[in-house]
Amino acid sequence: MSGAPLRGVRVLDLSRLLPGPVASLHLADLGADVIKIEDHGPGDYARLLGEGPAGVSAFYRSVNRNKRGLRLDLKQEQGQAVLLRLATTADVLVESFRPGVSDRLGIGYPALRSINPKLVYCAITGYGQSGPLAMAAGHDLNYIGLAGVLDQIGVDGGPPAIPNLQMGDLLGGAMSAVMGILAALFDAQRSGQGRLVDVAMSDAVLAHNLFPLFAMQSAGGLPERGRDLLTGADPGYGVYATADSRYMAVAPLEKKFWDVFCAALERPDWKPLHAVRGATALALRAEIETLFASRTQADWSNFFADIDCCVTPVLAVAEALEHAQFVARQMVVHADGVVQYAPPVKLSGWVFAVERAAPAAGEHGEEILREAGFAESEITAMRAASII
Repeated sequence: MSGAPLRGVRVLDLSRLLPGPVASLHLADLGADVIKIEDHGPGDYARLLGEGPAGVSAFYRSVNRNKRGLRLDLKQEQGQAVLLRLATTADVLVESFRPGVSDRLGIGYPALRSINPKLVYCAITGYGQSGPLAMAAGHDLNYIGLAGVLDQIGVDGGPPAIPNLQMGDLLGGAMSAVMGILAALFDAQRSGQGRLVDVAMSDAVLAHNLFPLFAMQSAGGLPERGRDLLTGADPGYGVYATADSRYMAVAPLEKKFWDVFCAALERPDWKPLHAVRGATALALRAEIETLFASRTQADWSNFFADIDCCVTPVLAVAEALEHAQFVARQMVVHADGVVQYAPPVKLSGWVFAVERAAPAAGEHGEEILREAGFAESEITAMRAASII
């Protein structure tokens, strides 16, 4: 990619499903040469999670674009030897095994560091490489539950609500991994020494669970679910139903926006009620509910379109994809037969493009091995032995 900031960086990606592949997706989109390495069994079974062209899911196609594919049996010594050879010229390796698995295969950080000191080795796990839960299985729900996030999500009086955004997988396993990889990669360029990047998805969620931490240390203490500033206590920050059973996100939280909001609705009597709490807040919320229920979402969207007070419609995904803001930002990409998102970061001097569709298992294997200096006879023999 012309002008891509990570051009020339080579990444070996041994992960599958969501966290690791999304981390390497961001690196690939920024120009890195990401080699997706899969086993001879199911490989990355994200291919089968949902429908997509030719039986390959939109999930797999979207998070594995701009990568090359290699199949490699790491349970055989010769397969391990191939990885070690590839690692000698790699800049980054990403894996999501349980702690100790890569070491038992002979491809852990100590082994790879001995042959390539500059290598940045990123291990993504649920609970990290240490601690009493290091070897435990888990999913996103477990990570946000353990980190005190799930307990705070939901309405007053209701149970914890399961979010549809995988915060542990994406905030933790993907974005925190990218942050660690880029920091270590930057340092490796100047020091000549890579690092082990130990990413625990539960750690990442905990480290960003900020407002409950602040509230816990304040005089008022941590409120019950659905009763803090942003989840129900303030009528100026909430979701209100419209006449057509749609919703508006109403967030004139600051006084300056609240005053504009009240003026637009011709309710000057609401202005003194900014940031009220308790029974007064409940009464005000009921009045706002009644008002928003009097018009459709489209009516309210048009009404607030040119009023700068933080009121927007709650859109379905399909509607968001067509919204003028995201269209102007070129956030929607049609590639590989499916609708995908463009990278969320725009950089001057670089234009993002989907240059490769998500690879079939092992699609670029011979090409990759030739680049690494393997002879045709070696490649043929490894294919016959099901090493590749």
